[in-house]
Amino acid sequence: MIGDFDRGFAPHVATNAAIEHSAAALGLDVEVGWRATEPLDKDLGDVTEADALWCAPGSACRSLTGAVAALRFGRENGVPTLGTCGGCQHIIIEFARNVLGFSDAQHAEYDPYASRLFISSLACSLAGRTMAVNLTSGSRVAEMYAGARTEEQYYCNFGLNDDYRTPLENAGLLVTGVDDDGEARVLELSEHRFYVATLFVPQNRSTADEPHP
Repeated sequence: MIGDFDRGFAPHVATNAAIEHSAAALGLDVEVGWRATEPLDKDLGDVTEADALWCAPGSACRSLTGAVAALRFGRENGVPTLGTCGGCQHIIIEFARNVLGFSDAQHAEYDPYASRLFISSLACSLAGRTMAVNLTSGSRVAEMYAGARTEEQYYCNFGLNDDYRTPLENAGLLVTGVDDDGEARVLELSEHRFYVATLFVPQNRSTADEPHP
């Protein structure tokens, strides 16, 4: 888990629970280790030994560069990687900086006056809302959901600046889920074995009886 764990932040607690739900359903033993973002600035440590990475909800991280470094490792080394809510936003920043070459790509929560905001404030907050998501046929997420439409919960006030959607997709980070207004809600890296970002928080509706797909 890439993120600064806060036991008072409900999505973090839901994240740990959702992993337990899925592990039990799959008959797997899973060891979960949260890694604070500040030390990752200089040392990825056991991030490099992980079987999978999940960039957690919640922003701003204590260290944007630490989170970006961990995500870059996952992307470049074929490590299955998931980013939800704030984690989704950090996946976009990492890709913009290290694939598109925009070293000044920024997130509005860290610097609202930056000149190149790949992540900007949403016109309307999504925090606490449940909304429909339409999934692209043939995408990884559509396969996981076994369908083309779902409803998910949100916990955020920021999202992809649509001005940068085309360059992201041209470089392979595809928008594969949108709301009913066509706004990006899911992205996935087409040539990676599992590199998925959701602006919503799927773990919020996972239960022991019905783990989230």
